[in-house]
Amino acid sequence: MTSTGPRSHMSLALSEAGDAGARGEVPVGAVIVSPSGKVLAASGNRTRELCDPTAHAEMLAIRAACEAVGDERLVDCDLYVTLEPCPMCAAAISFARIRRLYYGASDPKGGGVEHGARVFNQPTCHHAPDVYPGLSEAEAATILKSFFATRRGE
Repeated sequence: MTSTGPRSHMSLALSEAGDAGARGEVPVGAVIVSPSGKVLAASGNRTRELCDPTAHAEMLAIRAACEAVGDERLVDCDLYVTLEPCPMCAAAISFARIRRLYYGASDPKGGGVEHGARVFNQPTCHHAPDVYPGLSEAEAATILKSFFATRRGE
């Protein structure tokens, strides 16, 4: 499967987020793309379904992409995710040697890139991807806000 650029890759991540929300998961989606533009993996959150607190969209996509390329490193691959990664996911992104991270909505409460732990800014971080925040931010934020508003009965 191939796409044509950052917006189309983020559109796929947004679709994965919508699917996650429909399953009752926090609606976050992630897509990993090879240097040639091939989509290696796409996933949404599955923490509830799998009873696994590490089953974030990014973690699942990284696992699937590593399996697809047959390596624990995703050098020169790009990750598109609808929400700023948490510290756990940011660390996995670093370990996988992801080239570029594009994300939609910021997460002041739980993020680990621009907020909180700021994993890529730590001296112990082995690899920091190029970070591009705010891609399709309004759409990503709307999906999240709608999900939580429904949960609160608004």
